[in-house]
Amino acid sequence: MTSLIILGLLLAIIFWVISIFNNLVKLKNRFQNAFAQIEVQLKRRYDLIPNLVETAKSYMSHERDTLEAVIQARNAAMAGLKVASNNPGDANAMTELAGAEGALQQAMGRLNVVMEAYPDLKANQNMMQLSEELTSTENRVAFARQAFNDGVTEYNSYKQSFPAVILAASFGHANDAKLLEFADSAEIQAAPKVSFN
Repeated sequence: MTSLIILGLLLAIIFWVISIFNNLVKLKNRFQNAFAQIEVQLKRRYDLIPNLVETAKSYMSHERDTLEAVIQARNAAMAGLKVASNNPGDANAMTELAGAEGALQQAMGRLNVVMEAYPDLKANQNMMQLSEELTSTENRVAFARQAFNDGVTEYNSYKQSFPAVILAASFGHANDAKLLEFADSAEIQAAPKVSFN
C-alpha cells in the first residue's frame, strides 16, 4: 500500500514538472510568434521607405542629406531587426532594435518636416498613397508590439511565479524576456496637452 502511495506521489510530481515545462515552452513560443508578427510589419515598413524616398527625391533635390539619413536609419533598423529576430526577447537585441527604431523615427520625422515645405510633393498621388500605407503599417506595428509585450509579460510572470521559478532555469528559461519599447513609449503614455488659445 505504501509503495502505491509513493508511486502515485512520484507520478503526480512527474506530471507537475512536465506541466511546468510545457507551459514555459508554450508561453515562450507564443511571444516568439508575436515577435514574428512585428517582424512582418517592420519589414513591410522598411520596404515602403525606399519608395517614399524615391518619390520625394524628384521634388527635394536640395534635401539629399535628409533623404540619405532616412535610408541609413532604415538600414540600421533592418540590421537591428535581424539580430532581434534571431533571439526575440533577448535584452540586448531588444535594446538594439528599439534604439535603431528610435533613430529611424527621428529621421522620418525630419523627412516629414522637410516635406511640409513642398506642397507639390504632398499633393503627389503616389506620395499620398505611400504615406497612407506607412501610417497603416505604423498602426500594425503598434498592435503587433502590444501583442508581443503581452506575451513577454505573461511568460515572465509565469516563469517568476512559484513553483515554476524553482524549475525554470533548469529547463533553459533562466533569463527573463525583455519588452520591446520604442523611444516614443513615454510620449504615447503621456496625456495629450490640449490648449484653447
